[in-house]
Amino acid sequence: MLLRSQYPVMQCQRRANTGGGLFRPILVPSAVRSSKALTATAMAAHQLRRQPAAERKLRTCMARATVDGDGNKAYMPRTTPTDRVLSIWRKVDAVCFDVDCTITLNDSLDLLAEFMGVKEQVAALTSRAMDGSLSLEQALEERLALIACSPADIKRFITAHPPASRLAPGIRELISALQARGVAIYLISGGFRELTLPIASYLGIPKSNVFANRMNWQWDDESGEPTRLVGFDMSEPTAHNQGKPQAIARIRHRNPYNTVVMIGDGITDLEAVQSTGGADLFIGYGGVVERPAVAAEAEWYVYDYRTLVDALARYKVAMIGSGAWACAAVRMIAQNTVRQNPPGGEGAGAGGQVPDPADEFAEEVRMWVYEENYQGRKLTEVINETHENPKYFPGFSLGPNVLAVPSIEAAAEGADLLVFCAPHQFMHGICKQLMGKVKPGAAAISLTKGMRVRPEGPQLISQMVRRYLGIDCAVLMGANIATDIGREQLSEAVIGYDNLDHAERFKKLFQRPYFRVSLLPDPVGAEMCGTLKNIVALGAGMVDGLGLGPNSKATIIRQGLVEMRAFSRALYPSVRDDTFLAGCGVGDLVATCYGGRNRLVAEEWTRGQLAGQPRTFEELESTLLRGQKLQGVLTSNEVQEILRVRRWEQQYPLFTTINRIINGFLPPKFVVDYEVGSQLQISSPGGIESGAESGPEDVLTPAPHPPASLKRSNNNNNNNSMSRADRYPSSASSSTSSASPVSSPSPAGGMGPSSSAASSSR
Repeated sequence: MLLRSQYPVMQCQRRANTGGGLFRPILVPSAVRSSKALTATAMAAHQLRRQPAAERKLRTCMARATVDGDGNKAYMPRTTPTDRVLSIWRKVDAVCFDVDCTITLNDSLDLLAEFMGVKEQVAALTSRAMDGSLSLEQALEERLALIACSPADIKRFITAHPPASRLAPGIRELISALQARGVAIYLISGGFRELTLPIASYLGIPKSNVFANRMNWQWDDESGEPTRLVGFDMSEPTAHNQGKPQAIARIRHRNPYNTVVMIGDGITDLEAVQSTGGADLFIGYGGVVERPAVAAEAEWYVYDYRTLVDALARYKVAMIGSGAWACAAVRMIAQNTVRQNPPGGEGAGAGGQVPDPADEFAEEVRMWVYEENYQGRKLTEVINETHENPKYFPGFSLGPNVLAVPSIEAAAEGADLLVFCAPHQFMHGICKQLMGKVKPGAAAISLTKGMRVRPEGPQLISQMVRRYLGIDCAVLMGANIATDIGREQLSEAVIGYDNLDHAERFKKLFQRPYFRVSLLPDPVGAEMCGTLKNIVALGAGMVDGLGLGPNSKATIIRQGLVEMRAFSRALYPSVRDDTFLAGCGVGDLVATCYGGRNRLVAEEWTRGQLAGQPRTFEELESTLLRGQKLQGVLTSNEVQEILRVRRWEQQYPLFTTINRIINGFLPPKFVVDYEVGSQLQISSPGGIESGAESGPEDVLTPAPHPPASLKRSNNNNNNNSMSRADRYPSSASSSTSSASPVSSPSPAGGMGPSSSAASSSR
């Protein structure tokens, strides 16, 4: 093989292939530039790859970047990654690092030789190996024989050269950033395990994730202790040709990784992508030693690990909505995205803090706020100045990194993660407005509870997002009373998902010490729970308004859970039974029936009916919720339309009875006699229109005209036939003339121009 000193100049030839051009280094002697010389050089490079891994490691560690007479490199490293390369890096599951001259600033064995006082002798053996007078395998054996260390020497060496003193600049930050993202880290070295394990321990890498050669020791017969180094174990994969691809193949066999990346400085590291079952991408590192053959062939070549840290995905988050629940949610998001480093210093971000290599999310979180006036000022200006939404979530800081914007397009622009938390009746319009304006490859999560009823069947909000925006959409459902979460009281939620990677990312975005998030591969079931529990909460509120005790409420909750499950499985047979026992099922149901806004409004509505001073749900919504939207009444009408069309009304007696009560066909007391209430037949529906699409201008009212009569099914006995006036002496519709004007609802989550502060909830 020709020596490195014979090649002052390197030429690069571009080889065309289906994977794009590769600049391959061709070493050309300055005196001879013939095809024969080129062939000999190519053969030498081929022979280098065929040598045992330990030999190639020794040889490549001696190489340096070749430059021309002007100091310019005669090859072209790819320092800018292609879209393909960047995509692989950002979705990597496991990263395998070489150790010597990649993780560390030096070769461990050479440093050990210096420590043992045989540096010059070992260097002489290296020179003989490089000039061809000694095989590399023999040289390695003789080097170990010269070093002749004991286990005690190894311990003294590690004490004298602790891992922290040997690390390449930026490597610890890179590994920490990868580990924070859940990326598995492996060390694959042609060096020795005894010298590598302390480095792995310092970097927080498990011993099981280290692949390296093992030293062989001579054991003393008297003491039973190892005393002298006598070679190395040839059974390790890294002791042989193609050892690193073999190690990666073992890793992939044991773990379900989709994407594996190899990072290193030498030819043996480059081989990791040249074999079946190896790595998906090789990234060359030249921060310690730049090897021309590696630099020219690597798909991405870096000199500073900060380059790789900066290239890691930092997901930009947008919140679509600004009601109480949206504000509570964005507050948690802001806590998870704000930079935690000490303020000030070079590179400080929007929050005045230095970027953390482990940051997975962009610091700034944009929140779409439906623009309205608040005490003579624009609401967005007030939020951005005070970091609080005084109208819908007063008393709680959203965070300094939340930016309120009045344009929904501006909020969503460039966002990688979209969080939808707006009243469900506005979601259709929101999705249509965002069509074609969402970043390709973005992911969404819906916190909205409700469904859209269409002639062809119901459509959940997550289904709507997928259809109109063409992106994956998970759901977050659970017992989420906004004010409790704002006070950081223990709460939980479930993320229902189809895409596990997206779900895990959203879990990181929401999880807090006081807010526990679990994952459930049943997005439809989770969303149906979040939708239907608001109907049951109306019934629970009626029980409270009637002055009944916990037994009655427990009966309503239990029956509600039964009907929620049955209705969900009737529409979507794939829904899982255990979903209804999760936080999004019974947990959310109990919380809503005791502390939610639907229960509160239904209780006051019932008291008004009993006192002969009826008020509409719209009036109570405005006065009690002060800007928040009531979802239960609208959802009940939407669900009842499905029951009516499919003739399922008597199969869901509680749902049916609650709907008849809120629309003025039955008095509130029928909530605890729901089986009878569902069997009564209504001759005239009283003008209920539940199938029409809702918009911001829609205001629900009780039935404007008393129905002709209510007759018990399958029984024409006059004793069971009664007028609305008989059952419902204080008609809810009578209050419409005295009701105060209702503010226009805000699609972002509130109600239009009300100067009152929001009281709570979901």
